[in-house]
Amino acid sequence: MPETVFHPLAPLWDANSRVLILGTMPSPASRSAAFYYAHPQNRFWPALCAVLGEQDPKTAQGRREIALRRGVALWDVLAGCEITGASDASIRAARANDLAPILDGAPVAAVFTTGKKAAQLYQRLIEPRTRRPAAVLPSPSPANCAVRFEALVEAYRQILPFLR
Repeated sequence: MPETVFHPLAPLWDANSRVLILGTMPSPASRSAAFYYAHPQNRFWPALCAVLGEQDPKTAQGRREIALRRGVALWDVLAGCEITGASDASIRAARANDLAPILDGAPVAAVFTTGKKAAQLYQRLIEPRTRRPAAVLPSPSPANCAVRFEALVEAYRQILPFLR
């Protein structure tokens, strides 16, 4: 059964953010934990930490510190939508987040999306306003088991040239 969800998390960024990584909408686990990619089987943090050469602290505070220290900003394409669970395929009535505060307030050199649905929504709802294309990273969701962890890490290496 779809539910109407409004994005409950503030964007994670600061004036030194060089890369902006956008998902679609926080999963129920992430909303409950009040932090990005919080489902224990989501591979985002293990992959990002592997790319950055960092140990995954497995805590929201530790992960927040790594992202900010390394110039990685996180948010989502959507401010609200109708969604069933964490299924991107079920998203309807999508409403975009306003990325202007991040893009105007930080030297963001590149925008990435985590998954095809986030990319489609970004291209339709946000790119016409920002005129900034986004590169598509594979979804780190445990539902995307077709992409092996090693391939996920390799794909996420695309962010490195944009970081200090």
